[in-house]
Amino acid sequence: MKHRVTLIPGDGVGPELAEAARIAIDATGVDIEWEVQDAGAEQIEKYGTPLPDQVLESIRRNKVALKGPITTPIGTGFRSVNVALRHELNLYACVRPCKYYPGVKSRFPETDIVIIRENTEDLYAGVEFEAGSLEMKQIRSWAPNKIREDAAISIKPISTEGSRRIVKYAFEYAKANGRRKVTAVCKANIMKYTDGLFYKVAREVAEEYKGEIEYEEVLVDAICMQLVQRPQNYDVLVMPNLYGDIVSDLGAGLVGGLGVAPGANIGDEAAVFEATHGSAPKYKGLNKVNPTALILSGMLMLRHLGEFEAAKKLEDAVAAVLAEGKYVTYDLKEDRNDPTAVGTREMAEAIAAKMK
Repeated sequence: MKHRVTLIPGDGVGPELAEAARIAIDATGVDIEWEVQDAGAEQIEKYGTPLPDQVLESIRRNKVALKGPITTPIGTGFRSVNVALRHELNLYACVRPCKYYPGVKSRFPETDIVIIRENTEDLYAGVEFEAGSLEMKQIRSWAPNKIREDAAISIKPISTEGSRRIVKYAFEYAKANGRRKVTAVCKANIMKYTDGLFYKVAREVAEEYKGEIEYEEVLVDAICMQLVQRPQNYDVLVMPNLYGDIVSDLGAGLVGGLGVAPGANIGDEAAVFEATHGSAPKYKGLNKVNPTALILSGMLMLRHLGEFEAAKKLEDAVAAVLAEGKYVTYDLKEDRNDPTAVGTREMAEAIAAKMK
């Protein structure tokens, strides 16, 4: 079966990683027609936006996209293209597997967890008010003794509908992938109305799966401690947006870092697959960065497309190259200055060769 997939190279090291992922994915033998679309800071001069309409139109048309990293300015500049994609396409479920592969340096080789993050609400909804603004003065009038005069504010919306669909997604993911337990994570002892609502809805959903999937609740600070003490006790974790962003990076650290951490953003009408890490602009054009995360994101994409045999073939090839430790990038070597380290493209070609 032929699949048409939108490919967004991104910026920084994104184009190199996207090409590496394409080499490895094409080697599985799946018939994919790649439709290349550009997004990021370089598109502002041409289109007046980092996310041109044709990119969204392409994803809506093809239903599936593989995206390289795109730089997000810190504190100033345009809003994250990554966040904008999730909102525009209603990609409400962020799926981030954190699985250890032999050959990767890690103190936690027993780790095999999946973090399911709500993608559209919480503090990432973008409802913010600048210090000194008229809106800020009005908001401060509600609680003048709790909000300092020079404060800025972000509003944290958590809805019943948004919570229900992400928790249900987590339970359905657990069922489909043979997982045993779903752990809901938030901070409901402090944020009783927002995070408290998340837990209330999660308990209702959990009742629908009673006897099939175990359910538990752990506060976000506690989960951070427990994951580095006994990650083997956890399986699928579901949580609101900000906590999911933070805990998924912690999970990546357990298995060797962001270089081996894939990601997927899933909605009812479209899905975008991307590495968890950023665009690392200082390494642009150096053929140096580890392509594993984006290649494994391609593996998740193949599963989404129903190409399960090809997805397994690709994951097995990645695992074999990592275990051998010969054709890997510098960050995967015991000594990061090891002269035998290969480049981004060469590692992708070694993975592709395992599938011949």
